Amino acid sequence: MSSLLPQADTVRPRNILFIGGTGVISAAAADRAVALGHRLTILNRGRSAGRPVPEGAEVLHADIRDTEAVREVLRGREYDAVADFISFTPAHARAGLEMFRGKTGQYVFISSASAYQKPPSTLPIRESTPLKNPFWKYSQDKIACEELLFEAYREQDFPVTVVRPSHTYDRTKIALVGGWTDIHRMRAGMPVLVHGDGTSLGTLTHSRDFAKAFVGLLGRPQAVGESYTITSDEFLPWNQIYRLFARAGGVEEPELFHVSSETIAAHSKELGPNLLGDRSHSVVFDNSKIKALVPDYHATIPFADGAREIIDWHDQHPGLQVVAEDFMELSDRLYEWSRR
Repeated sequence: MSSLLPQADTVRPRNILFIGGTGVISAAAADRAVALGHRLTILNRGRSAGRPVPEGAEVLHADIRDTEAVREVLRGREYDAVADFISFTPAHARAGLEMFRGKTGQYVFISSASAYQKPPSTLPIRESTPLKNPFWKYSQDKIACEELLFEAYREQDFPVTVVRPSHTYDRTKIALVGGWTDIHRMRAGMPVLVHGDGTSLGTLTHSRDFAKAFVGLLGRPQAVGESYTITSDEFLPWNQIYRLFARAGGVEEPELFHVSSETIAAHSKELGPNLLGDRSHSVVFDNSKIKALVPDYHATIPFADGAREIIDWHDQHPGLQVVAEDFMELSDRLYEWSRR
Protein backbone atom coordinates (compact mmCIF):
# COMPACT_ATOMS: atom_id res chain seq x y z
CA MET A 1 0.00 0.00 0.00
CA SER A 2 1.24 3.50 -0.75
CA SER A 3 2.46 5.24 2.39
CA LEU A 4 1.22 8.66 3.35
CA LEU A 5 3.80 11.36 2.86
CA PRO A 6 4.67 13.36 5.98
CA GLN A 7 3.68 16.97 6.44
CA ALA A 8 6.35 19.34 5.23
CA ASP A 9 6.87 23.03 4.60
CA THR A 10 7.08 22.36 0.87
CA VAL A 11 4.52 20.43 -1.13
CA ARG A 12 5.63 16.94 -2.09
CA PRO A 13 3.91 15.16 -4.96
CA ARG A 14 1.28 12.69 -3.86
CA ASN A 15 -0.45 9.98 -5.83
CA ILE A 16 -4.13 10.94 -5.67
CA LEU A 17 -7.35 9.49 -7.06
CA PHE A 18 -10.50 11.59 -7.45
CA ILE A 19 -13.79 9.76 -7.89
CA GLY A 20 -15.77 12.35 -9.83
CA GLY A 21 -13.66 15.35 -10.65
CA THR A 22 -15.91 17.54 -12.81
CA GLY A 23 -18.30 19.00 -10.22
CA VAL A 24 -18.19 22.44 -8.62
CA ILE A 25 -15.81 21.52 -5.80
CA SER A 26 -14.04 18.54 -7.36
CA ALA A 27 -13.06 20.39 -10.57
CA ALA A 28 -11.49 23.23 -8.58
CA ALA A 29 -9.70 20.72 -6.36
CA ALA A 30 -8.42 18.89 -9.46
CA ASP A 31 -7.02 22.14 -10.88
CA ARG A 32 -5.33 22.88 -7.55
CA ALA A 33 -3.87 19.39 -7.19
CA VAL A 34 -2.32 19.42 -10.66
CA ALA A 35 -1.01 22.97 -10.21
CA LEU A 36 0.80 21.85 -7.04
CA GLY A 37 2.45 18.97 -8.87
CA HIS A 38 0.47 16.05 -7.48
CA ARG A 39 -0.02 12.95 -9.63
CA LEU A 40 -3.76 13.07 -10.12
CA THR A 41 -5.97 10.36 -11.56
CA ILE A 42 -9.65 11.12 -12.18
CA LEU A 43 -12.16 8.27 -12.35
CA ASN A 44 -15.55 9.06 -13.85
CA ARG A 45 -17.99 7.97 -16.52
CA GLY A 46 -16.70 10.48 -19.06
CA ARG A 47 -20.12 12.01 -19.64
CA SER A 48 -19.70 15.52 -18.23
CA ALA A 49 -18.16 18.22 -20.38
CA GLY A 50 -19.18 21.19 -18.24
CA ARG A 51 -15.83 21.58 -16.49
CA PRO A 52 -12.73 20.30 -18.30
CA VAL A 53 -10.24 17.96 -16.67
CA PRO A 54 -6.94 19.82 -16.07
CA GLU A 55 -4.10 19.09 -18.43
CA GLY A 56 -1.70 16.67 -16.79
CA ALA A 57 -4.32 14.60 -14.99
CA GLU A 58 -4.82 10.98 -15.97
CA VAL A 59 -8.43 10.07 -16.73
CA LEU A 60 -9.95 6.62 -16.29
CA HIS A 61 -13.49 5.86 -17.37
CA ALA A 62 -15.78 3.59 -15.39
CA ASP A 63 -19.07 3.90 -13.55
CA ILE A 64 -18.24 3.85 -9.83
CA ARG A 65 -21.50 1.93 -9.24
CA ASP A 66 -20.18 -0.90 -11.44
CA THR A 67 -17.89 -2.60 -8.94
CA GLU A 68 -16.33 -5.07 -11.34
CA ALA A 69 -15.59 -2.40 -13.98
CA VAL A 70 -13.92 -0.22 -11.36
CA ARG A 71 -11.86 -3.08 -9.97
CA GLU A 72 -10.66 -3.86 -13.47
CA VAL A 73 -9.66 -0.31 -14.35
CA LEU A 74 -7.89 0.18 -10.99
CA ARG A 75 -6.24 -3.24 -10.92
CA GLY A 76 -2.74 -3.06 -9.43
CA ARG A 77 -3.04 0.62 -8.46
CA GLU A 78 -2.56 2.10 -5.01
CA TYR A 79 -2.88 5.70 -3.86
CA ASP A 80 -1.70 8.00 -1.13
CA ALA A 81 -5.19 9.50 -1.03
CA VAL A 82 -8.58 8.73 -2.60
CA ALA A 83 -11.20 11.50 -2.60
CA ASP A 84 -14.78 10.31 -3.10
CA PHE A 85 -17.00 13.15 -4.32
CA ILE A 86 -20.00 11.08 -5.41
CA SER A 87 -21.01 8.79 -2.54
CA PHE A 88 -24.40 9.81 -1.20
CA THR A 89 -25.89 6.74 0.52
CA PRO A 90 -24.63 4.12 2.98
CA ALA A 91 -24.57 1.60 0.13
CA HIS A 92 -22.21 3.90 -1.80
CA ALA A 93 -19.98 4.36 1.25
CA ARG A 94 -19.91 0.62 1.92
CA ALA A 95 -18.85 -0.03 -1.66
CA GLY A 96 -16.04 2.52 -1.33
CA LEU A 97 -14.92 0.93 1.90
CA GLU A 98 -14.69 -2.50 0.27
CA MET A 99 -13.10 -1.11 -2.90
CA PHE A 100 -10.27 0.84 -1.27
CA ARG A 101 -9.51 -1.07 1.92
CA GLY A 102 -5.77 -1.73 1.83
CA LYS A 103 -5.29 0.30 -1.36
CA THR A 104 -4.97 3.83 -0.04
CA GLY A 105 -3.38 5.63 2.87
CA GLN A 106 -6.35 8.00 3.15
CA TYR A 107 -9.97 7.81 2.00
CA VAL A 108 -11.57 11.25 1.96
CA PHE A 109 -15.36 11.20 2.11
CA ILE A 110 -17.05 14.42 1.07
CA SER A 111 -20.01 14.85 3.37
CA SER A 112 -22.02 18.06 3.83
CA ALA A 113 -22.34 20.85 6.38
CA SER A 114 -26.11 20.33 6.02
CA ALA A 115 -25.54 17.29 8.25
CA TYR A 116 -25.03 19.63 11.20
CA GLN A 117 -27.88 20.28 13.61
CA LYS A 118 -30.84 22.08 11.98
CA PRO A 119 -31.56 24.67 13.21
CA PRO A 120 -28.24 25.13 15.04
CA SER A 121 -28.58 25.67 18.79
CA THR A 122 -25.40 27.77 18.87
CA LEU A 123 -23.17 29.61 16.42
CA PRO A 124 -20.60 29.30 15.05
CA ILE A 125 -20.97 25.75 13.81
CA ARG A 126 -17.87 23.63 14.42
CA GLU A 127 -16.94 19.97 14.11
CA SER A 128 -18.29 19.28 17.61
CA THR A 129 -21.77 20.50 16.62
CA PRO A 130 -24.15 17.51 16.64
CA LEU A 131 -25.01 15.86 13.36
CA LYS A 132 -28.80 16.03 13.21
CA ASN A 133 -30.98 17.03 10.29
CA PRO A 134 -34.50 15.62 10.57
CA PHE A 135 -35.65 17.45 7.44
CA TRP A 136 -33.47 16.41 4.48
CA LYS A 137 -32.98 12.82 3.35
CA TYR A 138 -29.77 13.87 1.58
CA SER A 139 -28.28 15.04 4.88
CA GLN A 140 -29.52 12.01 6.78
CA ASP A 141 -27.83 9.74 4.25
CA LYS A 142 -24.57 11.68 4.55
CA ILE A 143 -24.71 11.24 8.35
CA ALA A 144 -25.28 7.52 7.91
CA CYS A 145 -22.29 7.33 5.54
CA GLU A 146 -20.10 9.05 8.10
CA GLU A 147 -21.21 6.68 10.85
CA LEU A 148 -20.42 3.66 8.70
CA LEU A 149 -16.97 4.92 7.73
CA PHE A 150 -15.96 6.04 11.21
CA GLU A 151 -17.03 2.66 12.56
CA ALA A 152 -14.71 1.08 9.99
CA TYR A 153 -11.94 3.42 11.16
CA ARG A 154 -12.42 2.44 14.81
CA GLU A 155 -12.82 -1.29 14.26
CA GLN A 156 -10.81 -1.97 11.09
CA ASP A 157 -8.35 0.94 10.98
CA PHE A 158 -9.86 2.14 7.70
CA PRO A 159 -8.12 5.48 7.01
CA VAL A 160 -11.12 7.78 6.57
CA THR A 161 -11.14 11.57 6.65
CA VAL A 162 -14.49 13.40 6.43
CA VAL A 163 -14.85 16.84 4.84
CA ARG A 164 -18.00 18.91 5.27
CA PRO A 165 -18.40 21.76 2.76
CA SER A 166 -21.23 24.24 3.02
CA HIS A 167 -22.63 26.25 0.10
CA THR A 168 -19.71 26.19 -2.34
CA TYR A 169 -20.07 27.95 -5.68
CA ASP A 170 -18.26 28.63 -8.90
CA ARG A 171 -19.19 30.95 -11.76
CA THR A 172 -22.03 28.65 -12.83
CA LYS A 173 -23.96 28.73 -9.52
CA ILE A 174 -26.40 31.45 -8.44
CA ALA A 175 -26.98 31.25 -4.69
CA LEU A 176 -30.50 32.70 -4.70
CA VAL A 177 -33.84 31.00 -4.17
CA GLY A 178 -34.95 31.90 -7.68
CA GLY A 179 -31.60 31.54 -9.43
CA TRP A 180 -31.38 33.59 -12.63
CA THR A 181 -35.07 34.47 -12.28
CA ASP A 182 -34.15 36.73 -9.35
CA ILE A 183 -31.44 38.45 -11.42
CA HIS A 184 -33.98 38.95 -14.23
CA ARG A 185 -36.46 40.51 -11.81
CA MET A 186 -33.82 42.86 -10.41
CA ARG A 187 -32.83 44.07 -13.86
CA ALA A 188 -36.48 44.50 -14.82
CA GLY A 189 -37.15 46.62 -11.71
CA MET A 190 -39.47 44.00 -10.24
CA PRO A 191 -39.63 43.20 -6.50
CA VAL A 192 -37.51 40.23 -5.42
CA LEU A 193 -38.50 37.70 -2.77
CA VAL A 194 -36.14 37.20 0.22
CA HIS A 195 -36.79 34.57 2.89
CA GLY A 196 -37.39 35.81 6.43
CA ASP A 197 -36.36 39.38 7.21
CA GLY A 198 -33.10 39.04 5.28
CA THR A 199 -30.91 39.31 8.38
CA SER A 200 -30.07 35.62 8.80
CA LEU A 201 -26.45 34.96 7.90
CA GLY A 202 -25.18 32.99 4.92
CA THR A 203 -21.70 31.63 4.23
CA LEU A 204 -20.82 31.28 0.55
CA THR A 205 -17.45 29.75 -0.33
CA HIS A 206 -15.76 30.01 -3.71
CA SER A 207 -14.66 26.62 -5.03
CA ARG A 208 -11.10 27.88 -5.57
CA ASP A 209 -10.86 28.80 -1.89
CA PHE A 210 -12.31 25.44 -0.86
CA ALA A 211 -9.72 23.70 -3.03
CA LYS A 212 -6.83 25.29 -1.14
CA ALA A 213 -7.82 23.65 2.14
CA PHE A 214 -9.08 20.43 0.58
CA VAL A 215 -5.94 19.64 -1.41
CA GLY A 216 -3.88 20.73 1.60
CA LEU A 217 -5.25 17.92 3.76
CA LEU A 218 -4.66 15.15 1.21
CA GLY A 219 -1.97 12.71 2.28
CA ARG A 220 -1.64 14.08 5.81
CA PRO A 221 -1.65 11.21 8.33
CA GLN A 222 -2.88 13.46 11.13
CA ALA A 223 -6.12 13.99 9.18
CA VAL A 224 -7.04 10.28 9.30
CA GLY A 225 -9.92 9.62 11.68
CA GLU A 226 -10.88 13.30 11.72
CA SER A 227 -13.61 15.50 10.24
CA TYR A 228 -13.15 19.02 8.88
CA THR A 229 -15.47 21.85 7.96
CA ILE A 230 -14.17 23.90 5.03
CA THR A 231 -15.88 27.22 4.33
CA SER A 232 -15.14 30.88 3.87
CA ASP A 233 -14.75 33.04 6.99
CA GLU A 234 -17.01 35.67 5.40
CA PHE A 235 -20.65 35.51 6.43
CA LEU A 236 -23.21 37.97 5.15
CA PRO A 237 -26.87 38.82 5.79
CA TRP A 238 -29.02 37.49 2.96
CA ASN A 239 -30.17 41.05 2.21
CA GLN A 240 -26.54 41.88 1.47
CA ILE A 241 -26.07 38.76 -0.67
CA TYR A 242 -29.04 39.81 -2.82
CA ARG A 243 -27.69 43.36 -3.09
CA LEU A 244 -24.25 42.15 -4.13
CA PHE A 245 -25.85 40.12 -6.91
CA ALA A 246 -27.89 43.16 -7.93
CA ARG A 247 -24.86 45.45 -8.11
CA ALA A 248 -22.94 42.83 -10.07
CA GLY A 249 -25.86 42.86 -12.49
CA GLY A 250 -25.86 46.65 -12.82
CA VAL A 251 -28.72 47.38 -10.40
CA GLU A 252 -27.73 49.80 -7.67
CA GLU A 253 -30.64 49.23 -5.27
CA PRO A 254 -33.04 46.31 -5.87
CA GLU A 255 -36.52 46.27 -4.38
CA LEU A 256 -36.49 43.42 -1.88
CA PHE A 257 -39.57 42.16 -0.06
CA HIS A 258 -39.57 39.69 2.79
CA VAL A 259 -41.73 36.66 3.53
CA SER A 260 -41.15 34.06 6.22
CA SER A 261 -39.73 30.72 5.12
CA GLU A 262 -42.79 28.97 6.54
CA THR A 263 -45.10 31.10 4.38
CA ILE A 264 -43.00 30.52 1.25
CA ALA A 265 -43.05 26.79 1.93
CA ALA A 266 -46.84 26.86 2.35
CA HIS A 267 -47.19 28.47 -1.09
CA SER A 268 -44.70 26.24 -2.92
CA LYS A 269 -44.48 22.45 -2.87
CA GLU A 270 -41.18 22.67 -4.76
CA LEU A 271 -39.46 25.06 -2.33
CA GLY A 272 -41.11 23.75 0.82
CA PRO A 273 -38.64 20.91 1.59
CA ASN A 274 -35.69 23.33 1.29
CA LEU A 275 -37.00 26.03 3.62
CA LEU A 276 -36.76 24.88 7.23
CA GLY A 277 -37.58 28.09 9.05
CA ASP A 278 -35.69 31.36 9.14
CA ARG A 279 -33.33 30.36 11.97
CA SER A 280 -32.07 27.47 9.87
CA HIS A 281 -30.69 29.87 7.28
CA SER A 282 -28.06 31.32 9.64
CA VAL A 283 -24.91 29.34 8.95
CA VAL A 284 -21.65 30.65 10.39
CA PHE A 285 -18.71 28.28 10.68
CA ASP A 286 -15.56 28.02 12.74
CA ASN A 287 -12.68 27.04 10.43
CA SER A 288 -9.99 26.88 13.10
CA LYS A 289 -9.57 23.10 12.84
CA ILE A 290 -8.78 23.02 9.12
CA LYS A 291 -6.51 26.06 9.56
CA ALA A 292 -4.56 24.21 12.24
CA LEU A 293 -4.00 21.36 9.79
CA VAL A 294 -3.37 23.55 6.72
CA PRO A 295 -1.83 26.71 8.20
CA ASP A 296 -1.61 28.53 4.88
CA TYR A 297 -5.34 28.17 4.22
CA HIS A 298 -7.19 31.45 3.99
CA ALA A 299 -10.30 32.12 1.94
CA THR A 300 -9.37 35.19 -0.09
CA ILE A 301 -12.26 35.60 -2.57
CA PRO A 302 -14.95 37.91 -1.14
CA PHE A 303 -18.46 37.25 -2.35
CA ALA A 304 -18.60 40.69 -3.96
CA ASP A 305 -16.00 39.38 -6.43
CA GLY A 306 -17.72 36.02 -6.70
CA ALA A 307 -21.04 37.64 -7.58
CA ARG A 308 -19.42 39.62 -10.39
CA GLU A 309 -17.80 36.45 -11.72
CA ILE A 310 -21.16 34.66 -11.71
CA ILE A 311 -23.04 37.48 -13.45
CA ASP A 312 -20.28 37.97 -16.04
CA TRP A 313 -20.32 34.26 -16.85
CA HIS A 314 -24.09 34.20 -17.32
CA ASP A 315 -24.01 37.37 -19.42
CA GLN A 316 -21.50 35.64 -21.68
CA HIS A 317 -23.76 32.57 -21.93
CA PRO A 318 -27.32 33.80 -22.61
CA GLY A 319 -28.53 30.23 -22.95
CA LEU A 320 -28.04 29.81 -19.20
CA GLN A 321 -30.29 32.76 -18.36
CA VAL A 322 -33.34 30.66 -17.58
CA VAL A 323 -36.38 32.54 -16.29
CA ALA A 324 -38.70 30.15 -14.44
CA GLU A 325 -42.31 31.16 -15.04
CA ASP A 326 -43.53 29.28 -11.96
CA PHE A 327 -41.14 31.24 -9.74
CA MET A 328 -42.12 34.49 -11.46
CA GLU A 329 -45.74 33.74 -10.61
CA LEU A 330 -44.88 32.73 -7.03
CA SER A 331 -42.88 35.94 -6.49
CA ASP A 332 -45.72 38.10 -7.82
CA ARG A 333 -48.28 36.27 -5.71
CA LEU A 334 -46.23 36.54 -2.50
CA TYR A 335 -45.47 40.20 -3.18
CA GLU A 336 -49.18 40.98 -3.36
CA TRP A 337 -49.75 38.86 -0.22
CA SER A 338 -47.01 40.78 1.65
CA ARG A 339 -48.67 44.13 0.87
CA ARG A 340 -52.00 43.25 2.45
